[in-house]
Amino acid sequence: MKRRTALVGSLAAMAGATSARAETAVDLQLVMAVDVSRSIDEVEAELQRRGYIEALTNDRVVDAIVSGEHRRIALCYTEWAGSHFQIVVIDWTVIDSAATARRFAEKLAEAPRTSQSWTAVGAALAFAGQRFENSGFTSRRRVIDVSGDGRTNDGPPAELVRDKLVAQGIIINGLPVMMNRQNFGRPPDTLLDKYYEENVIGGPGSFMIVASNFEDFGRAVRSKLIREISSHDTHSPSIG
Repeated sequence: MKRRTALVGSLAAMAGATSARAETAVDLQLVMAVDVSRSIDEVEAELQRRGYIEALTNDRVVDAIVSGEHRRIALCYTEWAGSHFQIVVIDWTVIDSAATARRFAEKLAEAPRTSQSWTAVGAALAFAGQRFENSGFTSRRRVIDVSGDGRTNDGPPAELVRDKLVAQGIIINGLPVMMNRQNFGRPPDTLLDKYYEENVIGGPGSFMIVASNFEDFGRAVRSKLIREISSHDTHSPSIG
């Protein structure tokens, strides 16, 4: 009887711990969904990864993180290519100081990089949206920050997935990278920003910031993070 009582008490404690985790309040749950398709070469992949690392440790970004009601956000970093490839590089992590931001950036710097074929923006959004299920956090805002250098050529249409996620209260912001060179023999997609505007971003206050190339990526992602972490707007989509 005592053993059974102890077991019941242990299970109740475990349930209580799970409940406590599920109720951890943050100002923002943010999934970064980063394109690693083969159209991005090694130099560009390095610039892209470095852009996130430097942005996450930027003083203005950290100030934005700790300026909210709860003074913390939850961050998840994913990478994607075709519909067959979406991975979690760093799972949900609380960022509440310069120290925790630096540790997250250090883990990202150490994580191996890969590249895969095809570009499946819709599948990437669906995968990112699933990360909010049982995340262990609650927040007024759930945001997907998707960056990439091409439009969907594999998997479900991005706009269909976008609409489903927006209906669930998830906001999608975009960071299209405008390529200034041929891509596997094809001319540069000069309308990629328009594609992101019409088919990818969505939800109250959603926006995108365009990177003119991968050399410009660090500036773009830093500006984007500051804006989406600090954002309390509910206006229509905008472009930065």
